[in-house]
Amino acid sequence: QVQLAETGGGLVQAGGSLRLSCVVSGGLFSINDMGWYRQAPDKQRELVAHITADGSTLYGDHVKGRFTISRDNAKNTVYLQMDSLRPEDTAVYFCKFLRTWGQGTQVTVSS
Repeated sequence: QVQLAETGGGLVQAGGSLRLSCVVSGGLFSINDMGWYRQAPDKQRELVAHITADGSTLYGDHVKGRFTISRDNAKNTVYLQMDSLRPEDTAVYFCKFLRTWGQGTQVTVSS
C-alpha cells in the first residue's frame, strides 16, 4: 500500500521561503513521476510542479522561476523549494504519486 507523508508547511511572510518534503513508502519511487499540487479555498486543485523519473521538470506558470522541484531517490523523497512567496501562494499543498495523494500541508503567506 502506497503512503505519502508531507512535511514543511507553515506560516511565512511574503518574500520568504519554505521547503516541502514528501516521503513515499510502499511504491517504486525511483521509476515513477511525482507531482506537487495545491488547492486554495474555493478554488480547484492545480498543478504546481512535476518531476519525471529521470529528473525532467515542469512548472505551473504561476510559480515558474520561484519554485523548484527535486527528488532524492535514495530517500524516496520529493521536495518543493518555494522562494519569493506571495500571499496568493497560500493553499494546502499536496504531493501525488501515481494515483495516491498525500494528506496535504498548509502553506500560509502573510502580506
